[in-house]
Amino acid sequence: MARIVVDLDERMLALAQRRLGTKTRRDTINRALAIAASTSADDRARGLAWLQDNAESILDFEVLEERERPGR
Repeated sequence: MARIVVDLDERMLALAQRRLGTKTRRDTINRALAIAASTSADDRARGLAWLQDNAESILDFEVLEERERPGR
């Protein structure tokens, strides 16, 4: 293990901690690194292709358009 001093976005770290269900900063960072290292370009490409094929059944584009309008 290496000891490294870095500046972290505290909000992103807290969000990652909640999503990953980890208890400590160290566990959160190590789990996120393990996930990133284990996800291949092929996995990402398959996931993106699946999302493109299924987006209309998952996403409500009218709601998304409404949220993008200025003044909201």
